[in-house]
Amino acid sequence: MLELLVEFFAILLEVFFEAAFEFAAESIGALILRGVAAVFDTSEFKNPLLAALGYVFLGGVAGGLSLLFFPHPLVHRSRIPGLSVFVSPILAGLGMSLVGSTLRKRNKQAMQIESFGYGFAFAFGMALVRFFFVK
Repeated sequence: MLELLVEFFAILLEVFFEAAFEFAAESIGALILRGVAAVFDTSEFKNPLLAALGYVFLGGVAGGLSLLFFPHPLVHRSRIPGLSVFVSPILAGLGMSLVGSTLRKRNKQAMQIESFGYGFAFAFGMALVRFFFVK
């Protein structure tokens, strides 16, 4: 029974750390996009499908760059491989949605990535790259 509880805790820990890592990368990406928007006066894709694909691509690039600094898993892999590929982007998307709604409540403009869908797309791209290429 104790082994089952420890394994369940390890799964939750893996998902939490992956989601926190993806959320941090998304936040840095949002800051970079804000800087680009200030310089070029635009930062949003007009076509939602292209925007989603663009954020998946940017997430993949961020995942690839993260492999340079963190080539090994952030936490030991659980017995359910691939679980964090789906759960972590959901949590990261919820976190970015919370950031976006907080900004809108303060009468500030939220970026596209600060929504659930685009935050999920970015984190999903990052999670896929890390899942397939981490050592």
